[in-house]
Amino acid sequence: MNQTTARENKPAHIFELYQTMCLIRAFEEKAEIAFDDGFINGSIHQYIGQEAVGTGVCQNLRASDYILSNHRGHGHSIAKGANPEAMMKELMGRVGGTSGAKGGSMHIADFSVGMLGANGVLADGLTMGVGAAQAITLKGEDNIVAVFVGDGTTNRGPFYEALNWAMVYELPILFVCENNTYASSTLTRSVTAGEGPVARAKAFGMPASDVDGNDIVAVDELAADLIARVRSGGGPHFLHARTYRVKGHISRDKLLYRRDGETSENWENEPLGRCAGWLAENGFDESELRTAHSAAYARIDAAVESAKAAPFPDAALAYVDVQDFGPPEPWTKEGGAS
Repeated sequence: MNQTTARENKPAHIFELYQTMCLIRAFEEKAEIAFDDGFINGSIHQYIGQEAVGTGVCQNLRASDYILSNHRGHGHSIAKGANPEAMMKELMGRVGGTSGAKGGSMHIADFSVGMLGANGVLADGLTMGVGAAQAITLKGEDNIVAVFVGDGTTNRGPFYEALNWAMVYELPILFVCENNTYASSTLTRSVTAGEGPVARAKAFGMPASDVDGNDIVAVDELAADLIARVRSGGGPHFLHARTYRVKGHISRDKLLYRRDGETSENWENEPLGRCAGWLAENGFDESELRTAHSAAYARIDAAVESAKAAPFPDAALAYVDVQDFGPPEPWTKEGGAS
């Protein structure tokens, strides 16, 4: 359903967004289980509790638009259209992964849908996003870039470099700050001077908006407006979405740095439950919502089993897609390169 037709039937449009959020939630929960069972190496940074932001933004983008992400790239990737089965294979390092099993969870990417990559280096996605937006301008295209950044990242230098460059060159980019309250295990406001991300964006002369990031209806409406402005030549915009990371920094985080009851309180405000409530008030039966929820989990269960059954890549492929300047120097047992 295209965006124009969808908004003529708003409940149906929001139901589609609910289905996407269910798929993201299912992927993150099943990925944690696969990690605990030893099928995924490294770590898992989950997007649980933040689904409305990525969904509300990405569902308003074109297939030809680009996004860049941060630690929590699974949700953004799914919202932009990446195949969950290929993503699960990527996480497990199997043939058929979105990046040939070389990126894994932290660097999930899928160029076929404009997902240019997640990044474990704080704020690096912003500078790459600015570069992508600069390329769009030089090529005379009408695509745009959306970059997702965490609240903790707004305290790092590349954040300021990226916003400054974007404004100087009036680039077609939307900066999306997902303020999930914590930077790793640190309460962000305890280490942030001044009035916060919105004020910092405005300091560069950049239009900045604030939204309840757990309200999919509000995020969708505001993102549609901002994306249209950016695409029409309005220059960079900044979207500050207030949300909450109900899970830890990584899946095995025991949350010892949070006060008692904090996490359970915020579960009451998570976006899937709020969206389900809105849909129930707007004509959807509880059975329809349960069916959508079950369908998402069934799809991800199938993706997990497909990934487990897929082979690992041939070791020779480790040298494919890697930039070099010729064959390696011969190595001798006695002391290095001959």
